Amino acid sequence: MRQAKLDQLVRNFPQTFRTAVPDATVKGITLDSRLVEPGYLFVALEGGNVDGHRFIPDALARGAVAVVGTEAFPDLEVPYLKVSDGRLALAQLSAAYYDFPARKLTMIGVTGTDGKTTTANLIYHIMKSAGIQAGMITTVNALIGDKVFDTGFHVTTPEAPLVQGYLAEMVAAGITHVVLEATSHGLAQKRVAACEFDIGVVTNITHEHLDYHGSYEEYRAAKGSLLAELSSSVAKENAIQRLAVINRDDRSFNYLEQLTADLVPRIHRVSFGLRPGAQVKATNIRSSPSGLNFSVQVSDQKPVDIQSSLVGDYNVSNCLAAISATSVGLGIGWPDIQKGTAGMPGIPGRMEVIDLGQDFLAMVDFAHTPNALENALRSARQLTQGRLIAVFGSAGLRDQAKRGMMAEISGQLADLTVLTAEDPRSEALENILSEMADGIESQGGIEGRSFWRIPDRGNAIRYALNLAKPGDLVISCGKGHEQSMCFGEIEYAWDDRTAMRAALAEMLNIEGPKMPYLPTQDD
Repeated sequence: MRQAKLDQLVRNFPQTFRTAVPDATVKGITLDSRLVEPGYLFVALEGGNVDGHRFIPDALARGAVAVVGTEAFPDLEVPYLKVSDGRLALAQLSAAYYDFPARKLTMIGVTGTDGKTTTANLIYHIMKSAGIQAGMITTVNALIGDKVFDTGFHVTTPEAPLVQGYLAEMVAAGITHVVLEATSHGLAQKRVAACEFDIGVVTNITHEHLDYHGSYEEYRAAKGSLLAELSSSVAKENAIQRLAVINRDDRSFNYLEQLTADLVPRIHRVSFGLRPGAQVKATNIRSSPSGLNFSVQVSDQKPVDIQSSLVGDYNVSNCLAAISATSVGLGIGWPDIQKGTAGMPGIPGRMEVIDLGQDFLAMVDFAHTPNALENALRSARQLTQGRLIAVFGSAGLRDQAKRGMMAEISGQLADLTVLTAEDPRSEALENILSEMADGIESQGGIEGRSFWRIPDRGNAIRYALNLAKPGDLVISCGKGHEQSMCFGEIEYAWDDRTAMRAALAEMLNIEGPKMPYLPTQDD
């Protein structure tokens, strides 16, 4: 078991304490009092719904040898270190506990509203093709050598102790380069602080998570903080030139261009896209159900042909982001970039085709934002000569404005729409569906003719498949690879791909998986 002395953990700590730090032995760090074991350091955080300081007595009862918090807590029987920023302290202490693993690695951070996981996987596969000992941490999983670790039910960056633990395992495994997917929550909550990034990639910044961040400007600032951190990363042995990779085609470009301009000459910057002025640009784009073909040109260099099995024109942007990071940032040659891009398999739950022999196309995609849904539906439209039938919902207790926006987009781009559940949590599902119905009706949608409300997601998928005629395309959006759906405070096992296969098997009267259970089946 790893252990460290408390006074060593805080030796170079940038925050100050009001008490002396004794020579206690720390055997683990956690922010969850339920996970405290004897010898652990407990970091009490003030959350949106729960104040971790309330659980200090529970942490002590479980054997915590020290506590860190932001509130005054006199007369504890163990050392209590009061700090100004609990989340930053959690990240810094976690990094110190694992002996600052990011300082021994070349760190590539990827953030953005859409395309993060795909871009991170592209970077990973390109590095592997170049013979680089690479690791990866995404919202889907962590890859350390031959080991694969699930990073959670729902999509967000793991907490700092887990991130630093993964990085330490990577160092021990001989990995030299790591690509890490950073969500806006992960950045705002400092889960990736002390990750000492060398390259920062922003895929795009569109409408999402405004319930948490409050405004697009605050959300954009959270994403941009990844690039701002490049200039403050520590000097490393065998260091590369720090690089910011930004999207010339995105509405965030001017903001990020100015943000990074203020950091020059400490970092370099490269832009990618289709618009004039992009330094890494794509031309001759050809899209089909089997993937993408296009040419990429870096500045005035000779264009190079790229092939990818990814489906959808929007994935050209993700490829360009990955190529910018690996070619300009890491100096990887074109043969390895071509091999890595072509060799990367499709991402689970991203425009994934579900084929049980039916005479129409069925797909599952993760699109859960207005921008992603628009991209998915536009790409799906190119794949069929028949009708496009969309199935999706909108999450409860999250960005309410996007409900109507997504429904409006489907009203414009899909022929038929089935509105259904997507993690309603403690909100009334009928209210969420009503807001979405208002959005689609604003685009001329007529309930019962061009759109339907079916609360149970399994039945919604069944209904959409039964609407399909030969040559149509049915796409279920919003859940993708996720393995659960939340009703109230309970996570029910759910996989859209399993549900699609179950419904198709029922329709075709062939053997297949059982439809997963959701409580809406009982209504």
